[in-house]
Amino acid sequence: MSKIEKLFNAVRNGDKVAVSTLLENDLTLLEAKDERGSTPLILATYYNQKEITELLLAHGASIDATDGSGNTALLGVCFKGYTDLAELLIKSGANVDHVNSMGATGLIYAVTFNRLDMAQLLIQYGADINVKDGRGNTALDQAKMQENEDLVKLLESKT
Repeated sequence: MSKIEKLFNAVRNGDKVAVSTLLENDLTLLEAKDERGSTPLILATYYNQKEITELLLAHGASIDATDGSGNTALLGVCFKGYTDLAELLIKSGANVDHVNSMGATGLIYAVTFNRLDMAQLLIQYGADINVKDGRGNTALDQAKMQENEDLVKLLESKT
């Protein structure tokens, strides 16, 4: 098994010691990509591995690196609903308005997947509510289509 495969397995399994050991010997592993284009940081956040996320960031992982679909770690946690990881990433410098290949932002994902807490967090940190996705819809448009009154109220209060 290659070092890259070992790293990705350790990240998936939450093995902080193995991740740390592998990085001590080769920091270039921080920018490795798996078959989907995910970096170790993207994978760690996808699997809600907060300690490993912190470790990767401390070692200099690229916070806004993208996977094969143009998603960053922050977009992934917005989709999954991991608000604690989203706040960690934002405080570490993640771009709250990154747009993926579908034109979606973290806020659009938060609204699409009915994650009110995530939407509130992103807005608190300055997310642009006026970005339109690839279909021309804003986060507010998405909230209205889904008839999510809480998200509609939140977004309308910011316009």
